Amino acid sequence: MAAGLCVAAQAAGYPGIGRDATPDEVKAWDIDVRPDFKGLPPGSGSVAKGQDVWESKCASCHGVFGEANSVFNPLVGGTTAEDIRTGRVAALRRNDYPGRTTLMKVPTVSTLWDYIHRAMPWNAPKSLTVDEVYAATAYLLNLADVVPSDFTLSDKNIAEVQQRMPNRNGMASAHAMWPGGGLPGSQPKPDVQGSNCMKDCPVEAKVTSLLPEFALGANGNLAEQNRLVGPQRGIDTRAPAARGAAPAAAASAAAAATAAAATVAVPAEVLALMQKSSCTSCHAADHRVVGPSWTEVAARHKGKADYLVGKIRSGGSGTWGAIPMPPQAGVDDATVRRIATWLAGAQP
Repeated sequence: MAAGLCVAAQAAGYPGIGRDATPDEVKAWDIDVRPDFKGLPPGSGSVAKGQDVWESKCASCHGVFGEANSVFNPLVGGTTAEDIRTGRVAALRRNDYPGRTTLMKVPTVSTLWDYIHRAMPWNAPKSLTVDEVYAATAYLLNLADVVPSDFTLSDKNIAEVQQRMPNRNGMASAHAMWPGGGLPGSQPKPDVQGSNCMKDCPVEAKVTSLLPEFALGANGNLAEQNRLVGPQRGIDTRAPAARGAAPAAAASAAAAATAAAATVAVPAEVLALMQKSSCTSCHAADHRVVGPSWTEVAARHKGKADYLVGKIRSGGSGTWGAIPMPPQAGVDDATVRRIATWLAGAQP
C-alpha cells in the first residue's frame, strides 16, 4: 500500500511526472497477512496435499520432515503437547537444548503462511498457488503435532489453529519496537538507551565481524559451544598460544592453494544469465559459496554439456556434498543450455 501512496504523492507534487498506481498494481504489492488475518485470501489445503507440495518443492532445502540440512536451520522439533496447551515453549528456557527451531519460536501462524506465500520456494518465490500455501503450512504444522494428519487448513479455521501454536504466548511487546500503544504491554521508549560513538575507538574500525584478542576467552571457547542441531557454528576463541600454530599453518596453506588455483573467466553474457537465474546465490567463479565454484564444475565436467543440462534441471545432492541443489524448473531451456555449454567448454 505504501508504494501506491508514494506514487500518488509524486504525481500530485510533481505535475507531469509519474502517475497514480492502479488498483491492480497496488493489489500486486499489498499481499501481506497480519496476525489478525487481515489480508488472508480464501482457500484451503490438506496435510496430505501439503506433503506432496513439500516433497516436490520444499524438502530439498528443509528436509522431508523439516529437519533441514547443513545450511538451513531445522523448522520442526523442540515443542511438546504441553507447549501447545500453554502457548509457551519450555525448551526455550533451557540452555542445554541443542538449537532453536522455527516452530519453537514463531508465535503466529499468519507469519508462516505469509512467509511461505511471499518467499518460497527460494528459487521461485510467489510461484505457489494460494491452496498450495495452505497445504504446505498445514503439513508443517502437522509435523509439529499442531494439527492432525487428516486436517485441512483454510481461511475459515486458521484462527482456531492459532490457539494451538506452541509459542503463541511467548511474543514480547515491551520493547518499543512499535510506536504508540497499539499492542498490549508495549512501552513508549526502548528499554535500552544509547548513542553512537565513532571517535577514540579502542580498536581499528572495520566493517566486518571482529573479536579483539583481549576478548577471545571472555565467554569460553565458542567452537566448543556449537549446538547439536542445525548449521550453528562458532570460531575457536582460545588464546593463540592455546590454539597452537597448526591451525594457522593449515589456514595459510589453504589460502595459498586458493590463490594459486587457476580461475575460469566468466563471459559477461553468461554471467548476466547466471545472475538473472539466481545461480550466483550459491556459486562463484573462484570459491565455494553454498555449492561448488564454476571452476570446479568446469574442470570435472569438461565436454559434458548434456549432463550439465540434466543436472541443472533435476538438481540433487551427493555429487559435491550433502547440501542439495533444488531443481531449476523455472529457468528457460535456452538459458540452461547456454550456461551448461559454457561450463562444459570453460578452461581454467
